[in-house]
Amino acid sequence: MIDDINKKLVALNIKLDEASIPAGSYVPYVITGNLVFISGQLPFINGQLTTKGKVGDNVSIDEAIKMAEACAKAILSQLKAACNGDLNRVKRVVKLGGFVASAPEFTDHPTVINGASDLFVKIFGEKGKHARFAIGAAALPRDVPVEIEGIFEIEN
Repeated sequence: MIDDINKKLVALNIKLDEASIPAGSYVPYVITGNLVFISGQLPFINGQLTTKGKVGDNVSIDEAIKMAEACAKAILSQLKAACNGDLNRVKRVVKLGGFVASAPEFTDHPTVINGASDLFVKIFGEKGKHARFAIGAAALPRDVPVEIEGIFEIEN
């Protein structure tokens, strides 16, 4: 088992982009005490929003799961910035909040957000298991199918 998170990311072939800057009047994360609250992240892949639309309409569930993974990687980029580059400071993934833009008849939002949840467990092991919500939305910013926020406990 690999304890160093940076080595774990390499072993899993996960490359993180630089943390993005906010697109509005908010900050990307807030640290209070030993908690980091990360603002909702969109599924950018190499700086691009590659998939747009609604799950159950023009976006498949498999595509949406990949978008949830992309959101998780964006969250990790913000978390790394919050930890001054040291993801080994992460003590626990506390909670994820997942939003899925979906067709009215689509009801499998939890499966989509599993794309992010499963990635955090792969990276952090037991520390990656977390509380969560997964809800449907009529629309999300920039017509993306998934947006995810997170709360993390870190070492001070």
